[in-house]
Amino acid sequence: MGEFTQALRDLRSGSMGTEAVNALFQVTYDDLKRLAHERLRRNQPVTALNTTSLVHESYLRFLAASHLDLEDRSHFMVYAARVMRSVIVDTVRRRSAQRRGGDEVHLTLGTAMENVIAKEDELLQMDEALTELGRVDPQLVEIVEMRYFAGLSVEEVAQHMGLSPRTVFRQWDKARLVLLDALREP
Repeated sequence: MGEFTQALRDLRSGSMGTEAVNALFQVTYDDLKRLAHERLRRNQPVTALNTTSLVHESYLRFLAASHLDLEDRSHFMVYAARVMRSVIVDTVRRRSAQRRGGDEVHLTLGTAMENVIAKEDELLQMDEALTELGRVDPQLVEIVEMRYFAGLSVEEVAQHMGLSPRTVFRQWDKARLVLLDALREP
């Protein structure tokens, strides 16, 4: 049995609590750092986080969760992407509350949005748009979280979600168009 599987079993059984979360993070730490690094590489000015702080803040949120119902490694990565999104958005909210109207920064959702310039409040608008989209199509939000917030490739998302890469690519395009439209609304 693999280390991740054993840590997941320990977490489910509740026998190890914090130790089980520690074991999950220890086994996936390199993957989480890679995901955080990829996500922050293009948007460092937006978050003021570095790779290690994003992973560690995510870890603290995992610890604070009263119940983690994780099925497998894929489900863990999806949940981690959601937590990273939450950490990034909360960081931006704190900074925005501290200083209203800061400098403009670049925010991209892939090739269709390479030239979009966004302020921190636009990241918050995107979070609101994702929340609204989640009420209509949670799968699209999951794809955005994994692609945009966790930096997974189309193939990695497809593997994690049990979909074909082509389906993920179509859904990713659809999500980007919906979000672009939501961000353009006054």
